[in-house]
Amino acid sequence: MLTQAAVRTDAFRVVPNSRPFPSAPRSTGRPACGNRGEINSLDESLLLMGATMSYPRNTEIFGENEPADYVYKVLSGSVRTYNILSDGRRQIGGFYMPGDIFGIEFDGEHTSAAEAITDVKVLVLKRSALDALAGRDATVARELFALTARELRRVQDRILLLIKSAQERVAGFLLEMAQRSSGGNAIDLPMSRQDIADYLGLTIETVSRTLTSLETAATIEVPTSRRIVLRNRSALTRMNG
Repeated sequence: MLTQAAVRTDAFRVVPNSRPFPSAPRSTGRPACGNRGEINSLDESLLLMGATMSYPRNTEIFGENEPADYVYKVLSGSVRTYNILSDGRRQIGGFYMPGDIFGIEFDGEHTSAAEAITDVKVLVLKRSALDALAGRDATVARELFALTARELRRVQDRILLLIKSAQERVAGFLLEMAQRSSGGNAIDLPMSRQDIADYLGLTIETVSRTLTSLETAATIEVPTSRRIVLRNRSALTRMNG
């Protein structure tokens, strides 16, 4: 849920609540598109109708089961969505990087919580304003439908991921991060090993052991805990099935 003094535009209103939050300036530049490589009508709408907000590292952006009244686009930093299971374990559902849009739900409530991994800046747009715009603008409607379809595909991919072996899961994760990164074979991961483990449904020990095994086999290189270099993509692809 949004957490600062009211920010108003013609189509946007942020309602304050009890969570403390730094002040958020209006966005004044063109929207950042991250690794998308282009600006589309949906990006322009987020810029023109939304507001820029900043979230410090590890700050909750919205909670599970809270009203899904807003849509978010990452400008800088990274975000994780997660659920806390009945036994206290955390299951991370997704990572969102610059250019990614999150917070779109099929129902009126968020099915998971969202939290800033690093210091984050996001564009925030009231969902009702976006729905109204999509009703008037066929291009925005198509882009919104495509975005929703990608999110559904991501959920389906996660279901398949969780039935794979540990090595297959880690290999698939590295390929996914490389695809979303602009650094070629070098990946700078914003998330911790614990985040990776909670995303893959593994223990942190298994993730570390698997990365060490891949490095020993010269498939990857691990200069630091957050930087991984892919030395043999084809081998990782074969492991990923």
